[in-house]
Amino acid sequence: MSAAKAAPRRPGVNIFDASRPLWMLFFVFLVPLILSNLLQTASQTLGAVFLGRMIDTNALAAVSAVFPVVFLLFAFLIGIASGSTVLIGQAFGAGDQHRVKKVAGTVLGATFAFGIFVAILGTAISPFMLRMLDTPANIIGASDAYARVVFLISPILFPYLAYTTFLRGTGDSTTPFYFLLLSTILGVVFTPAFIAGWAGLPKLGVVSVAVASLLSQGIAFAGLLVRLHMTNHPLKFDRETARDMLVDTRILWAVLRIGVPTGIQVIMVSLAEIAVISFVNHFGSSATAAYGAVNQVVSYVQFPAMSIGITASIFGAQCIGARREDMLGSVVRTAVTLNYVIGGVLIALCYAFAWQIIGWFITDRHTLEIAHQLLMITLWSYLLFGNSAVMSGVMRSSGAVLWPTINGIFAIWGVEVPAAYLLMRHFGLDGVWMGYPISFVVVVLLQYIYYTVFWKKKTHERLA
Repeated sequence: MSAAKAAPRRPGVNIFDASRPLWMLFFVFLVPLILSNLLQTASQTLGAVFLGRMIDTNALAAVSAVFPVVFLLFAFLIGIASGSTVLIGQAFGAGDQHRVKKVAGTVLGATFAFGIFVAILGTAISPFMLRMLDTPANIIGASDAYARVVFLISPILFPYLAYTTFLRGTGDSTTPFYFLLLSTILGVVFTPAFIAGWAGLPKLGVVSVAVASLLSQGIAFAGLLVRLHMTNHPLKFDRETARDMLVDTRILWAVLRIGVPTGIQVIMVSLAEIAVISFVNHFGSSATAAYGAVNQVVSYVQFPAMSIGITASIFGAQCIGARREDMLGSVVRTAVTLNYVIGGVLIALCYAFAWQIIGWFITDRHTLEIAHQLLMITLWSYLLFGNSAVMSGVMRSSGAVLWPTINGIFAIWGVEVPAAYLLMRHFGLDGVWMGYPISFVVVVLLQYIYYTVFWKKKTHERLA
């Protein structure tokens, strides 16, 4: 039987469907994934809009100051998700349903335990880390309160995010999208309700965003589990899944082999953001608020680029699991093309309407001008970021993580942070943002060299 016929039936996209061209299969899977990531970004953006307009600029600055710290502690989860997606994708491509469920159970147990760890550690170190960041004195209290609530909801948020990665690893990007849409709608209702104290609710100020996230994502997670059970989905939470949450060390080790280097790279990105925001904080709270605004806008370009990289990794893993290594080159070419087409359109729109977009959540004219200038400097370079994400994602689909990770870390700490520091001394706040495009140029060159010179010449086997 051919590999195409051996591919299992499932909800979602079947990459081995020979009746449609690869770009179409890619696009069908990619659209719900991009929409999901855009919804996540929109949820964060709307929270920023509510804070900036219903409270003040300092409220936005308080949340922005916490972003690098939260991202740092979430990094390990991102690594585990990366590793589990590769193993689930390979197992699903090979038609091994039992292993798919076993990987999911092990990772679910690990992420729940890690969520508890983050809740404890995060609340303990939040004040110390904010002081180390030189967070402006007028916002440090609000920043600390927001951070503590975010850390405390981790035991719910982490398993929910893990489940969405499991489903995507099996080619189903639609189901996670539906429930992310639900959580976003609920968040849009809950956030202003807690800020303004609608219907007798307590007025929670900056903390409203985090409490709204707890309620909206908790409800969406419960709904997702019910939906999977009602449809008898292979990844439904049942007794077998509960037993599998007692971690299988062999599977967890295989996940960590891929996930830890990925998580380390994310941590290095987070530490770089901490270094960057410490540079930015020297220019005052208006600069900090502008930093938060620019991050919001950039996310609309960055997350679609990341989505394309994730799709390439999932499809690459399924090809390797099904022993269809001949399809890997087509996966890369399709993903890179879509990165430049989709990313190019989004960047053009953001440039054309930059003042209006930034004005959604900043009203102070001085802060608005700072944010606009920073956006002009950096936005175009995220096309290169997306290109490197595709190449590193496909290489990770085979378990090759060392050199893609080294390349990424070097571009961040060997190029971005030093460049930002040196250019800041000559160009002020603009110099901080110049480090981003410089580092993206370096990383795309490094990933391309390793991909073409070494990775393409190897034979890639399914991971044990």
